[in-house]
Amino acid sequence: MMKHILFAAGLTAGIAVAGAQGVHAQEPYKIGVSAGLTGYAATVDRAWRDGVELAVAAVNAKGGVMGRKLQVVVEDNRSEPQESVTVYRKMLSSDKVDVFISGCVSAGNFAAAGLVVRAKVPMMLCSILPQQPDHLQWAFTTLPPAGFEVDKRLEYLKEKTQIRKIAVLHDPTPYANLQKGVAERNAAKFGLEVVSVDQYKQDDADLSVQISKARAAGAGAILKIGLGGTTLTAAKNIKQLGADMLLLTSLEDLAVFGPVSEVLGDKFFFVASPSQVYEALAEGDLKNGIKAFLDPWREKFKDRDPNWASRGWDGVMLTVAAIEKAKSFEGEKLRAAYEELTGFQGTTGMYNFRPDLHQGITRNPFVLATIEAGKVKVVQ
Repeated sequence: MMKHILFAAGLTAGIAVAGAQGVHAQEPYKIGVSAGLTGYAATVDRAWRDGVELAVAAVNAKGGVMGRKLQVVVEDNRSEPQESVTVYRKMLSSDKVDVFISGCVSAGNFAAAGLVVRAKVPMMLCSILPQQPDHLQWAFTTLPPAGFEVDKRLEYLKEKTQIRKIAVLHDPTPYANLQKGVAERNAAKFGLEVVSVDQYKQDDADLSVQISKARAAGAGAILKIGLGGTTLTAAKNIKQLGADMLLLTSLEDLAVFGPVSEVLGDKFFFVASPSQVYEALAEGDLKNGIKAFLDPWREKFKDRDPNWASRGWDGVMLTVAAIEKAKSFEGEKLRAAYEELTGFQGTTGMYNFRPDLHQGITRNPFVLATIEAGKVKVVQ
């Protein structure tokens, strides 16, 4: 009798465990997105979010990953570090997200990194990486090194112009400061001299003081580093001052660049990613990688700039590849699998991660471009 009771109890327990595993397998795998949907980063982070959601829809249409559908949880950090901490904490405690594929507000991702490490939830970011070693262990990025953006502009000035004195105008974000430092260190290698360095705030409505200082120092070009409407402000101030200077800006949404090109015409240049110049690319793996994203993107969003969304798409596809590589959804195993992803063709370039390299793009994918008659044109 006792054997029958034990057998029945064991069978019931086995069914319960199997049932629990079956339920777990059907639960969505939750992707948390901390994004600046308002504030200075809104243009790029809204696109990042849309790219993440587009990729999730594509993965789910094929059945999800390892029997589970993906679900996106998005919170607006208002482009502010403290708000980022709040939304990360909310997604960890209330939403129980499994991984973060978060946007481009570097300071916000830095501020929340401690929470993520303690929860053992990996982050795939649009921003630069945290600097603390224990935080860095759990963070990965789709963003190429900051020097790639800077060097592309310095290279153009050296090879295509007679300008040898430049100014740097940057916002206070970690990424902008990183680029500023690269410009100061690398200018001499391109035969250039940085004669003026000034910082501005993202909500500044006038930059004429900084631009006048750069002109007085003899700068023939300004490297503008930072996102948002201040790029148009700088362009208007250059024109109002009658300054004979080039404006070379960082990566940004083309919606921002259109009005700038109308103000400065052929004195305006910007760093462009491969997805922004898709038609000009040679046939090959990179163009095919972009096409996989660009076809559904254009179907849904028409001519909207694909750059930041393509990175969000990459973030999801890298995560899916890591889950499949690890054969697990568990945080530590996913983190380790990210480190082993090599030869992964994305929309920005080829990703090659290592345990000592969490910034996967190692070859400069950028070109320098301008806008003529409303069309993007590659110049370098």
